[in-house]
Amino acid sequence: MMLRAPSSSTSTSTSSCIFCQIARSSTSSILLHSDGKVVAFQDINPSAFRHYLVIPIEHIPTVENLQRRAEDYALVSHMLDVGQTLLLKDAPNSKYSRFGFHQPPFNSVDHLHLHCLALPFIPSWKSVKYTSLGPLGGFIEAEKLLEKIKPSSPLPSIM
Repeated sequence: MMLRAPSSSTSTSTSSCIFCQIARSSTSSILLHSDGKVVAFQDINPSAFRHYLVIPIEHIPTVENLQRRAEDYALVSHMLDVGQTLLLKDAPNSKYSRFGFHQPPFNSVDHLHLHCLALPFIPSWKSVKYTSLGPLGGFIEAEKLLEKIKPSSPLPSIM
């Protein structure tokens, strides 16, 4: 198992991280999903008809801490699968949805979290928070993040 290299962000205590507390079930937050890798819950300040967050149990500060490696790709893929399943179950008639992450400096909590939104945005102006700002960051769609961290294909073995 490959360990994540500590950074100044990850070396700080995770006991003060609200999302770490939720992942350890040490808050009154109701979990919509829980497994060995992630938990999901409703956003306390929803921006859409349905607005859930999927977070890894492991403290990973932001998308900038993800690398082109199988473990990170699998984690983000799993987060997306969980979010899509929840929205399909809880908002089956919603025609539009968005899945993505805020990038520094626009992330509100320094713990990786996937926003799962069944649209419409409520109120509609909140859509601005979920817009890509190109090289300045902003919001990155989950599929674009997966493209960015997809591991390179292994070299074919020569026999």
